[in-house]
Amino acid sequence: MAATEKFIDIDGRPLFYRVMGTGKPVVLLHGFAEDGTIWQHQVAALRASYRLIVPDLPGSGRSGMSEDMSMEGLAASVKQVIEEELPGNERVVMIGHSMGGYITLAFAEKYPERLKAIGLFHSTARADNEERKALRQKGIEFMLQHGAELFMQQTTPNQFSPSFKQAHPEVVREILERYSNFSNESLVQYYRAMMVRPDRTDILKKSIWPVLLIAGEHDMGIPPEQLMQQSYLPSLSYIHLLKHSAHMGMLEEQELSNKFLADFLAEVCIV
Repeated sequence: MAATEKFIDIDGRPLFYRVMGTGKPVVLLHGFAEDGTIWQHQVAALRASYRLIVPDLPGSGRSGMSEDMSMEGLAASVKQVIEEELPGNERVVMIGHSMGGYITLAFAEKYPERLKAIGLFHSTARADNEERKALRQKGIEFMLQHGAELFMQQTTPNQFSPSFKQAHPEVVREILERYSNFSNESLVQYYRAMMVRPDRTDILKKSIWPVLLIAGEHDMGIPPEQLMQQSYLPSLSYIHLLKHSAHMGMLEEQELSNKFLADFLAEVCIV
């Protein structure tokens, strides 16, 4: 079954998303400097069993930037996609990669009634610490001086584990080529929004839904120890470690990532 490609208008700006498969609805949110195609291997594995809704977040891929590029504003845009596809009160499972996880948590804070379960894939409920904020500020200054493309050329390879980069340099090159058209403005806005996002560990503590956490053994930005600590916060959580991945487990360990997602979805979509 081919993907159905759709646009909705949000304040005069287009937001693009794909709908694939049939079954219980699952929303997949991509991360920083990506678009919905980052989930292509997961879509191929899951579309036979679930209705997958995969947007290009505002400012990414085929979607225009929105007026509000905060995590809360991006969550509101995702809410409009869900309302377009599911006009009733049907709840969704929402899985977010990296920045997509921050948006998932903002969504959970604002619209808990629309969720059945959530997943943080290489993501965290913690706010940026001062060191992380300083790194993002340096990234912003670099992009404003040298451009988004050069910034991504220098940073994207670091999202993969050393062993994966050595064994599969073609994958890293393909990702760089696929996402080479980001504007300075959108990436700078994402960084600024991530810098000021609040700590949302309370969302996990008060969670009324199951929570999936997937960590990468070699993820320097969001180390597995941090996610392990957060796994004890929800009343029901599932945590998995990708031992050969850094921050791009959906590409570095496709089959295992697909299994973790499929097992979680099978568990939480029974009713």
